[in-house]
Amino acid sequence: MAKKIRTTILVGAQWGDEGKGKVIDILTEDVDFVVRYQGGNNAGHTVVIGDDKYVLHLIPSGILHEGKQCVIGNGVVVDPLALLEEISFLKEKGIDAGKRLKVSDRAHVIFPYHRKLDELREVRKKGRIGTTKRGIGPCYADKVSRVGIRMADLFDEAYFRERLKLNIDEKNAILKNLYGVPGFSVEVIFDEYRRYAASLKNFVCDTNELINKALSDGRSILFEGAQGTFLDVDYGTYPYVTSSNSTAGGACTGAGIGPSRIDRVLGVVKAYTTRVGEGPFPTEFNESMMDKIRKKGNEFGSTTGRARRCGWFDAVLVRNSVIINGIDSVIITKLDVLDDEKKIKICIGYRYKGKKYVTFPAIPGFLENCVPLYEEHPGWMEQTSDVTSYGDLPLAARKYIQRIGELAGCGVMLVSVGKSRDQTMACGKKV
Repeated sequence: MAKKIRTTILVGAQWGDEGKGKVIDILTEDVDFVVRYQGGNNAGHTVVIGDDKYVLHLIPSGILHEGKQCVIGNGVVVDPLALLEEISFLKEKGIDAGKRLKVSDRAHVIFPYHRKLDELREVRKKGRIGTTKRGIGPCYADKVSRVGIRMADLFDEAYFRERLKLNIDEKNAILKNLYGVPGFSVEVIFDEYRRYAASLKNFVCDTNELINKALSDGRSILFEGAQGTFLDVDYGTYPYVTSSNSTAGGACTGAGIGPSRIDRVLGVVKAYTTRVGEGPFPTEFNESMMDKIRKKGNEFGSTTGRARRCGWFDAVLVRNSVIINGIDSVIITKLDVLDDEKKIKICIGYRYKGKKYVTFPAIPGFLENCVPLYEEHPGWMEQTSDVTSYGDLPLAARKYIQRIGELAGCGVMLVSVGKSRDQTMACGKKV
């Protein structure tokens, strides 16, 4: 008898922006809880329901489903103002987060000095990372330096003031002596964040206890990350990465559950590849193809509006992602963006200094200087956005989907051909 799936981790299997928001929205129908386990408001999940478009940066998109419990886990860094604005945005749309949203009391808090340092460091660097300047990296740096301030700290006035003063004294010295800019006032920030704490008090709790009790009670949980696998601080294209673990392993530490309680890992991939910000990108399109796919796929960041870089599907990256995350099945999005292409390429390896690689080594300069090795597939030259059944997709499209699954080393679960919920279909086993 097959084991009932109660826990699922959903990860982006490329460089992020794979369409996780839509997939989370679909999967939420069959779960009780949706838990965000890493990142901050430097990422956006977009969901389109009818004529309404929702872009969420901190709150799991499962909040759009009535009766579903949503959790911001301890592995997330929280900007209280951004969170309150998001709660207000949802309320204007007729969705009251109320008792359905909980925030970990162990989640670390982003402060104005984090945002300022993020901005100044990016400007000063010779090799820009492409940060969103939301203070995510500096906040995580404080966390691992053991000087961070957590959500729970905001509710102890004396303790919070003491921790805040220590941090601002240090940050002000850096801002003045290294960057030559004014610092911050302890009292101003203290008063501001005490107001945020009052507004968020009913949302904050011990989410580790909440999540594990839910599992013990037989409830089902979907764990979501914010960025893609190759922005993971350990496994991504370092240093062009985020500051947390966006891979599946991050769900255990970022939500407070043991790995033995995970039943399934799903990965989301685009039918091509994109990345936003700086960093190497072996399969990146030429300028004309870039412009075409970017416009058709609306490849602009949900959080910053930055234009995404686009390229052919990189099977080496995705295969490595499947291994790192333990992905059981992948979900392919934006297949329809390739409808007009006569020929479609898939990267199946790299050539570097005369040697062929089918793995993803950490050799300095490898991705910047390798040559992608492609296999070419015929396009289908038919519109797929109105197709509702996998068997009705053009044969060439089905063969392309099957080839992605073969190269990834796992099955393909779903295929998406548009933004809406109903433009998604279960994938057949055979062509």
